[in-house]
Amino acid sequence: MLFDELNLPEQILRAVADMGYEETTEIQQKAIPVMLSGRDLVGKSNTGTGKTAAFGIPAIALMQRDKKGVQTLILCPTRELAMQATGEIRKFAKYMPWIKPCAVYGGASMELQIRELKRGANIIVGTPGRVMDHMRRGTLKLDGLSLIILDEADEMLNMGFREDIETILHDVPEERQTALFSATMPPPIMAITKQFQRDPELIKVESKARTVDGIEQSYFEVPMGRKTDALRLLMTAFEPALAMVFCNTKKMVDELTEALVSAGYKAAGLHGDMKQASRTQVLSAFKTGRINILIATDVAARGIDVEGVDMVFNYDLPQDNEYYIHRIGRTGRAGKSGRAYSIISGRKQFYELRDISKFIKTDIPREELPDRNEIIARKTERFSEKLAAAVESGKYSAFRSQVEKLCTEEVTAEDIAAALLGMRLSKDMKNIPEITGLSRREYRDTSATRESGSRGRRGKTVKVEISAGRSNSLAPNFVLGALVEATGMPGKSFGKIDIYDRFTTVEVPEADKEHVLDAMSGVKINGQRVTVKAYEGRGERIEDDRRRGSGRRSKPVPGGRPRARSGRGRPGYENRRKG
Repeated sequence: MLFDELNLPEQILRAVADMGYEETTEIQQKAIPVMLSGRDLVGKSNTGTGKTAAFGIPAIALMQRDKKGVQTLILCPTRELAMQATGEIRKFAKYMPWIKPCAVYGGASMELQIRELKRGANIIVGTPGRVMDHMRRGTLKLDGLSLIILDEADEMLNMGFREDIETILHDVPEERQTALFSATMPPPIMAITKQFQRDPELIKVESKARTVDGIEQSYFEVPMGRKTDALRLLMTAFEPALAMVFCNTKKMVDELTEALVSAGYKAAGLHGDMKQASRTQVLSAFKTGRINILIATDVAARGIDVEGVDMVFNYDLPQDNEYYIHRIGRTGRAGKSGRAYSIISGRKQFYELRDISKFIKTDIPREELPDRNEIIARKTERFSEKLAAAVESGKYSAFRSQVEKLCTEEVTAEDIAAALLGMRLSKDMKNIPEITGLSRREYRDTSATRESGSRGRRGKTVKVEISAGRSNSLAPNFVLGALVEATGMPGKSFGKIDIYDRFTTVEVPEADKEHVLDAMSGVKINGQRVTVKAYEGRGERIEDDRRRGSGRRSKPVPGGRPRARSGRGRPGYENRRKG
């Protein structure tokens, strides 16, 4: 079905056309009419099937131009999804300036969000925790709300947001439209549906995503901060005739382009901020082979059809699984074979790639980065073969006299050949970086650990300590939500959460400890920036807290006496009051 068959406002159809969309996906075709009719809806659909447009387009179409205040609230599990959905809604509302979307999520400035809300935002996209914060402060008023959308509802429940979601649904007007989208339908989702929706229409869409046949896919894992070096190494090793490299931001396209050009590669960037004349020039250079590496964003690359692209590199993993299929489809066209490589760093990206693999229903195997010495040996052998063929052909026999002039008692023909070979290969050798930080054995070990962990088995666990507790109004759902959002790990990866007065401990898989510590560095939980470190056992300190009367804790200390909540009856209580 085409978008112009859906009875949408002309402004939305123009915006959709600008984005290059013509036909709807299955979830869009089924969900948009239901939402436009005002009915409650439950949509069962995987990530990457076009859900953002399925709820974003009707949400915009249902907005009342003359109505003040927030009309639509969209809840998402993570800040990245909230930012992505807000960006898409802005694009759909390109020709409707009265539509003012605003993203609210943790880890960003509360003051900046408050200022944006005061400017008249009427579509709010946010994570449950930050939405609750604004509701408590009175900076987000939802008394005029007419539509609430829960995106990735099952993931929000996995992250521990159920209590927040139920509180929000209780506090918004009862006379409203409620749409819920989820990849799975576990009992908690059905309970929310039964309690907070009125006779919802159930839409089920099974993922039919299938990767392009004939494309060899794999990924390389590199230390943090070494992706550019890895890409240079791979370009030098594979020598693609034409390659496309995908990044998620315009800034990254510019930075990567500059890095490759500075290293001597024939590369150019392509993104939405470029003028049409520059875009045309870059594409022409790529199609004719004057440059052989094109670095682009997904939006900029939409509609590009260049034959002969033999490799695609995901420098950044796509934010939408559907984009992965579009990206790798740039190679392997017209029945030819192609190769697609993803470069990842850290466990979060590992889990993201695993989700892509599930979505496309194809295994994406891991490969070792080629060794620098192997690349040099391979290039030397390749050039030697070309040199031998050139000698046999007699094509360059006219230059024999020049070689004879160079030959002396001290300089032989072999010396001259060695010098020419070195001069020819020296440039390539300079472009082969050494990538250290993890040995191949360590890569193999972490990869195997992750694979076992990805099946839901935590194995041996250790504790980490977070520098906030009950005195900071911490609750388990705040902690779990922050952990999942920062690390990219599923909620079931984490074990017991114990909240004490001044700190919190969390059980994490031992193999993931360092990743958790790195990912949680500088994270805010419930508005408070925390530090996270390995838990070293704090029985003595807990006893000190107990004696000082610093408040409640989540469980008694083994061998210790539970405190009275009021603090009375503890040693020194009266003295502290007098002091």
